Amino acid sequence: MDIAICILLGLGLLFFTGGTLGLIRLPDVYSRLHMAGKIDTMGSISLIAALFLNEIESFDMAHLLVGLKILLVLFFQFLASPTACHAMVDACLRAGLAPWVKGGQRSDP
Repeated sequence: MDIAICILLGLGLLFFTGGTLGLIRLPDVYSRLHMAGKIDTMGSISLIAALFLNEIESFDMAHLLVGLKILLVLFFQFLASPTACHAMVDACLRAGLAPWVKGGQRSDP
């Protein structure tokens, strides 16, 4: 069980590192929001899954109830993070922020 927890923690760290590098390296807000929406969701889901496995390691009713609450947090994180990212992209489009185009030319939204 400890090996699975360490693997999930490592995956979460890897996803968050990739998301951070994407936020630094990508050219515009749309690319950065795409990176944050996908990669950070997977990173937090991996970390929450590791927390769930750690919690249910001792098999009694109190730990199972806490594990169920952790699963609910995981489910809501899985739904809320991409939805919030989509809402931010929609707000950027409505504000008139043009996407980046290769060669430095900007297109109208």
